[in-house]
Amino acid sequence: MITRSTLLHLRIPFSFFLLPVFLFALALTPNHNGERMLLVFLSLHLFLYPSSNGYNSYYDKDEESIGGLKRPPTVTKDLLGWSLMFFGIALALGAWINWEFASMLGLYGLVSMAYSHPSIRLKKYPWISWAIAGLFQGYFTFAMAYAGLSNLGWEVLLKPHVLIPGFLTSLMLWGNYPLTQVYQHGEDARRGDRTLSLLLGIKGTFIFSALLFAGTTAAFIWYFLDKGQSHIVEYYLAAMAPIGLFFLLWMGLIFRESEKYATYSWAMGMNFLSAIALNAFFIYYFLENTQILQVFN
Repeated sequence: MITRSTLLHLRIPFSFFLLPVFLFALALTPNHNGERMLLVFLSLHLFLYPSSNGYNSYYDKDEESIGGLKRPPTVTKDLLGWSLMFFGIALALGAWINWEFASMLGLYGLVSMAYSHPSIRLKKYPWISWAIAGLFQGYFTFAMAYAGLSNLGWEVLLKPHVLIPGFLTSLMLWGNYPLTQVYQHGEDARRGDRTLSLLLGIKGTFIFSALLFAGTTAAFIWYFLDKGQSHIVEYYLAAMAPIGLFFLLWMGLIFRESEKYATYSWAMGMNFLSAIALNAFFIYYFLENTQILQVFN
């Protein structure tokens, strides 16, 4: 029987924030198959991501707010077992497609375990943890989802039609990742975890993210124009507009009273708004790329 504490620490709803990567891969997959779409979605969002959340929570034992939990309950012993069980189910679902997709899920899981496990704890190294988190949650997950959706294997990782959009998803995450750490400085410092946001400082975090957000927006515009999809640019910018306005408002408040607004509520507000806008955009992009919308014209 799963405890309430464990269920909360698995943070299954938090997978919504990583859904844009799956949707982007889905939009660019040439051969769609309903069974593979379901298996990839379930393996990633219902089992792999919650497994990673639970495993890291087990070793972090956070007492203050974490992503998706404003007041995390005390970690119980069964959390580790359930996180590993979820990991096993993700691998089994992946193997239903092919062993290469399952092995990609396995690698992602092992890297996420290294993030918080005390023998490695990548979280202690600001630039390394930032680079690896963005690389695996972005580019690698995009390639992994593309491989699973298309019944392909490791060869997709270096294909330009996968490499370029995959790198764009990493850019998105590299810009947002430090913002998820701005309200955790006290607990991270006490635990000895030198996160990138802690290294940059609160104001430095916002300057860093602003530069990456600008670069990410320019890179996506270039990508759509290069594909001859100039009409997509206006929809992308429309999706990014509320995100940009929220970020600028938050940044303005931070520069006036940095400590007061470096809070869980503001960080989750940014994440929630970003997820809604980007999920909506990539659903539209999927419908546009697959020409489903033309049926209704």
